[in-house]
Amino acid sequence: MTDVTSGSATTRLIRSGRVYVGWRYAQVHPDPGPPPRRPRPPEAESADPSRGAHLRDRDHLLYRPVKITAVGAGVGAAVFLLCGALGVLPWRFAVVALLACAVILGITGYPIWQSERAVRARIRAEHERLEREREARERRMFAAQEEHRAAYQEWERRRRAYEAQREWYPVAVPPGVDRVDIVGGTLAGWSAAVTTMGAARLAAGARLTVLDLSEGAVAHDLVRLAADRGDDPLVWVLPADLPRLDLSSGLPADALADVLSLVVGAGEEEGTTQDLSFDNSILERIISGVFGGTATIPQITAALRALAQVGDPRDDLRLGLLTDEQLARVTTMYGRDATDRIVIRRAWALEAQLRKLERLGAEPVRLPPSRLHVVSLDRRAGVLTNRVLGTYVATALTHRIRNSPPARRWEHTMFLCGAEKLRGDVLDRLIDACETTGTGLVLLYRSIPPHVRERLGRRGHAAVGFMRLGNAEDARVAAEHIGTGRRLLVAEITDTAGAAAPPDPVETGYASTVAYARVRGDALTDPVWTPLPAPAADDADLVAGISSATAWGRSIPATDKRQSARELLVEPHQLQELPPTAMIFTHATATGRRILMVDANPGIITLPTTHSVELEEFLDQQGEQPSTSADPPQLSEPGQEGSGPPPTFGTHDPHQPDARHAGTVPPQQGQPHPPDGHAAPPPNGTPAEGPAPQPPPNLGPPPERLDFRRKRP
Repeated sequence: MTDVTSGSATTRLIRSGRVYVGWRYAQVHPDPGPPPRRPRPPEAESADPSRGAHLRDRDHLLYRPVKITAVGAGVGAAVFLLCGALGVLPWRFAVVALLACAVILGITGYPIWQSERAVRARIRAEHERLEREREARERRMFAAQEEHRAAYQEWERRRRAYEAQREWYPVAVPPGVDRVDIVGGTLAGWSAAVTTMGAARLAAGARLTVLDLSEGAVAHDLVRLAADRGDDPLVWVLPADLPRLDLSSGLPADALADVLSLVVGAGEEEGTTQDLSFDNSILERIISGVFGGTATIPQITAALRALAQVGDPRDDLRLGLLTDEQLARVTTMYGRDATDRIVIRRAWALEAQLRKLERLGAEPVRLPPSRLHVVSLDRRAGVLTNRVLGTYVATALTHRIRNSPPARRWEHTMFLCGAEKLRGDVLDRLIDACETTGTGLVLLYRSIPPHVRERLGRRGHAAVGFMRLGNAEDARVAAEHIGTGRRLLVAEITDTAGAAAPPDPVETGYASTVAYARVRGDALTDPVWTPLPAPAADDADLVAGISSATAWGRSIPATDKRQSARELLVEPHQLQELPPTAMIFTHATATGRRILMVDANPGIITLPTTHSVELEEFLDQQGEQPSTSADPPQLSEPGQEGSGPPPTFGTHDPHQPDARHAGTVPPQQGQPHPPDGHAAPPPNGTPAEGPAPQPPPNLGPPPERLDFRRKRP
C-alpha cells in the first residue's frame, strides 16, 4: 500500500474542504551532480644525490689552480724535508724552504676549506628546504582531505535527499474559488480529470452530481470507484431512463414554465428574449389557468396541440390527457378565435420540442440513497433530442440547486461535461445558482465558441484549466489567456503515461442503475436500504480504490529509471500537442496570476513519491524546521579522476531500483517515510544490506609515490 503521508504525521490528503484538480511535478531537492573529486597528492620533490656531486664538481673546477698550488706546496715541503734529512740540503735552506711551503699551504688551504664548508652548507640548506616543502604539502593535503570529507558528506546528504524526495504534490482549488472551467481535452483526459476531482470528494463524504452531455461516458471510472467503495451510484442513461427521471416534480407553476420555455429554446440561437417571454407566458397560462398549477408533460403537450390547432383534440380527450372543461379553457385562453399567428407559431414550436419529454417521470421508482448521481445522454439518440434533454436536466437542476439550503462550499459538487452544448443564458443561471448556494461547479468545454469565450473564468470566482486543444483558433485563444511565451515543465511520466492511457470511455459506456429499480408502491413493500459508507478513514483506501477499480493505476509505467522533465513553451501549436492528462491550471491571486502545469492522471496517487500536502504547504513546513547544515562547498567538475565516494559516509547500490517511482521496492512495514522526505535509517542501528564494500576513503596522508629509478637494496 502506498503511503501518501508527508509533512506532519496528521496531515491527510482527504480533507473535507479540499478539491484537487491534479498533481504537480516539482523537485525540492535538486540533483547534486557528481561526487566531489578526491584531492590528488602532489608530486613530492625528493633530494637529488647528484645535486651535491654537481656542487662539488663546480667547486673543484673553480678552485683547481689553488688546489694544484696547495698540492705542489705540500709536495715541495716533503721533498725539502727529505732532502734535509738525507743531508742533501743544509737544514737552514731546508727550514726556509719548509717555511715558504707552509706559507703557500696556508694561503691556498684557507679558500679550499671555505669552499668545502660553503658546499656542505648549501647541501644542508637544500635538504632543509625540501623538508619544509614536504611538511607544507602534507598540511595542504590534510586540509584538502578534510574539505573533501566535509564536501562529500554534504554531497551524500543532498544525494540521499534527492533520491528519497517525493516529486508529486497535489494541486487544490484555491480558497474562494467556487467554479473550475476546463477547456479542451480528449475523452480520456476528461475521464482522468473527473475521476481525480470526484474520487477525493467521494472519499471525503461529499455529494456529486455529474451531467454528462459529451456522450462519451467520461464518469465511467468514477462510477466504478464509487460502486467499489459501496456508494451505490445512481446512473440515468437518457432517453431510455426518462420515465424514471423527474427533476421537475414539485416545482411551482412559474418555475416549471421557466424550465420548459428554456428547453424549447435549446434548438434556437441565443438572441432576444422576445420568443422566450412568449413561450413562458403561454406555458404559465396553460399550467396555472388550465390545469390549476399541476400538470404533466403529456397534458401540457396536449393543451399546446389544442392551442396550435394541430390534430384532433378528441384523441387527447379519449386518452384522458384533457377534459372537456380544460379543452374549453385552452380554446378560450386567447379568445374563441385564436388566430394570432404568433400564438399559433409559438404553441406549435413548444409542442414540437416538449413532446420529446412526454415519457418524463412516467414510471417513478424508489431509489436508494447515494452520494453520486450521474445523468448521461445516449449517443445513439438524435442530436436535437439530446440537446433538448440536456437543456431540460441542466435547467431543472438549476432550480433544484436554487431551492436547496446553503451549505459549505464544495460540499455538493456538480460536473457539467460538454457545457458548450448549452446556451449562454442556461449556463449563466446555473453558475449563479451554484455560487449562491455554495455548490461547487466544474464546467468542461470541448471547444471555445463565442458564448463560452466571454464567460471563461470571468463570471464569479473561477479557475481555468486548459487541456489539449484540437482547434487552432481555440489554441490561440487559450495561449492568449495563459500568456504566450511562458515556460512550463512537463514530467516525463506525464508523456509516457499519456501513451499508455486507458482507451476512451465511449467504448464501454454507462450501464443504467435505475432501469430495474422498484416502482413506487405500498410503503410496506419498500426495500430497506443500507446506510451510506462513512468517509474514508485513511488515504490508503482511496489509493486502493483507484488501483483496483480503475485502469489509471495501471497506466503509470513501472520503471526504475530516474524520471526527468521537459520544457514546454506556451504556444498555440504546443497546446495542440499536450499529453492527454496534462492541464495548464491558472487562477488569479492577490500577487498576480498563478499558472501551473498539472497532471490530472488519478493513477499518480499510487506512486510512492506523492505528497499529501501542496508544494507551498510543504515548503512552509520545511521552513519551520531548523536547518542543521550550511551551504555545501563547490563540487568538482564531473568526469575528473579520483571522484570515488568513501563508503564510510554512506553507501548506495547503483543496481538497486530507484525507490522514487513505480515498480520499486516499497519500504518495509513499520518504517514510514520521515516527514522531511529523507531516507529513513535502518532499525536498531543495524547497517543496511547492500553491495560489496567500496574502496576506503581517501583520508590521511597520501601514500608514498613509487619511483622506479631507485635501485632495489
